[in-house]
Amino acid sequence: MSIQKSSIIAGTMNWGKWGRNFNQTDIQQLITTCVKEGVSTFDHADIYGGYTTEADFGNAWGQMDIDRKEVQFITKCGIKYVCEEREYGIKHYDYTKEHIVWSVENSLKNLQTDYIDVLLLHRPSPLMETEVVAEAVSELKKSGKILAFGLSNFTPSQTDLIKKYSSVSYNQIQFSATHLQPMLNGELDYMALHNIQPMAWNPLGSVYKEVIPQTIRLRNLLQKLTKKYSVSDDLLLLAWVLKHPAKIQPVIGTTQIDRIKSLKYLKSFELELEDWFAIWTESIGTKIP
Repeated sequence: MSIQKSSIIAGTMNWGKWGRNFNQTDIQQLITTCVKEGVSTFDHADIYGGYTTEADFGNAWGQMDIDRKEVQFITKCGIKYVCEEREYGIKHYDYTKEHIVWSVENSLKNLQTDYIDVLLLHRPSPLMETEVVAEAVSELKKSGKILAFGLSNFTPSQTDLIKKYSSVSYNQIQFSATHLQPMLNGELDYMALHNIQPMAWNPLGSVYKEVIPQTIRLRNLLQKLTKKYSVSDDLLLLAWVLKHPAKIQPVIGTTQIDRIKSLKYLKSFELELEDWFAIWTESIGTKIP
């Protein structure tokens, strides 16, 4: 089962303690801006902010007068992260039925909602028993606590293991102009063949995070393309991801109001074919195969 989501997804990882540490008013302003600009889907994970960001978001959301049907909440579970809130011995994964169900119920409480639109398993575990996962997912769907189910960072073979007992509607993977592997190793092809909707975390890649030959080449090209298309370079990078026929939904991490408002300009242009291939070419530093 797939749900209706905005083509761009608002990632909340940087909204709380792991990033800007926004207060309730700040979060409400971000939510309002996102919804007004057509970004109605919000991506969470239980571990964000050391298990605090969901509740921060929920406390803000609970005081807002927005119809729940107008927005979609994604969350992830499975990672047990060592932090002040959880005194685990080491970081590890837990995909027992009890933990999956408990995690969802805890996220429902934190987000102040009756249901999660999409539940994702955050990362694959070698000890994951797929029948057990399927039992948990089936129970959560029957109770209406989740509407759809998917994965995050799973390979095609790992996805097949899950699909043996449970349908998979989504996979959130790393994909960008600096992280091309899913386009080349068959991951996106696999999702298209099996009607799995891809989401992309870090869709801007490392262009702004690293100064290496790859990012220098891309920045030089983007500088030329911004003049040609009269849009910012971050929009060009998002347009590059969106042009792929797999209909990838980027999960954007920005917390800047102006950048969220600028997303509307994505509808005003489309990268020309040669420019799309030029970005690929500059990323690898040579002619494409």
